[in-house]
Amino acid sequence: MVNITEFTSRLKKVMEFHQLSASLFADKVGVQRSSISHILSGRNKPSLDFILKVTSEFNDVDIYWLLNGTGSFPKSTKTNPTSTPTIFDSNSESHGKTIQRIVVFYSDGTFDEYQK
Repeated sequence: MVNITEFTSRLKKVMEFHQLSASLFADKVGVQRSSISHILSGRNKPSLDFILKVTSEFNDVDIYWLLNGTGSFPKSTKTNPTSTPTIFDSNSESHGKTIQRIVVFYSDGTFDEYQK
């Protein structure tokens, strides 16, 4: 069973992390602003549809973390050795410099990091 007090605390953490007010968060997720207000106040419990909208809009939110606190936020990205860019494998050096790390920033505020 979902503890509503802890759920709202985690939801607030997501909003703070993405620097969104309750109304902007509602707009981004695609729900009525009053729905967010009622959930944050504890008046209403979140629906499955709401949970799925949040985890779909914010890829860094793990559904298990949001519901019961297991896991971490933001969701850690596991790097697969085969997905590492081949640029690290090249032996070409430019003026004695080698690439140590590449960070890709996405428009939703998340990022992926690739290290040698």
